Amino acid sequence: MEHSEQPAATGSGPWLERRYYLDVARPRLAPAQLMAQVQADVPRFAPEALADFKRKDGAADGLQVGTEFEISILGPWNGCVRVTEVSATHFEFITLEGHPEAGRIRFETHYLDERPDVLRFEIRSRARSRDGLVAFAYNTIGVGKRVQEETWKEFCRRVAAASGGQALGDVVVETLTHTENSGPNEHERHS
Repeated sequence: MEHSEQPAATGSGPWLERRYYLDVARPRLAPAQLMAQVQADVPRFAPEALADFKRKDGAADGLQVGTEFEISILGPWNGCVRVTEVSATHFEFITLEGHPEAGRIRFETHYLDERPDVLRFEIRSRARSRDGLVAFAYNTIGVGKRVQEETWKEFCRRVAAASGGQALGDVVVETLTHTENSGPNEHERHS
């Protein structure tokens, strides 16, 4: 069954912009080489116990626009995502109907302008909860938030390890919260 896209505008509660990144010194792989490994096997980089990615079409190699994944997420919700963009150094998913979130998430590799010997792997999302129940579980109880954060932090660590370089610290997590009618009203950053 074909699921329809679930953009952030269809969700509930505040819009959350999240950024997870890890910098790696002296990587053995260039950004495009590292991204090629990630795109070739997305499930390898996700911690199975928290978010188990399975390609819906059964193919095992590469990403292209339209590729879909079913994700078994720790807790009461599972979801599907579809690839909407692919380049040599990034790809993007949009959530599909039924996913606990409504929005997009982008995975990217690049060298730092100020430190060309340092590669950054970054995950950025802009999303809202699918509905009020998910918003309550995610924001009020905090279970979904912890699972999601640990999933993407581990994903970053695994990509950094695959680069062959030395991680410079731990994963940095930044969250900007936007209410319906205003700009960012809360900023959170931690490692």
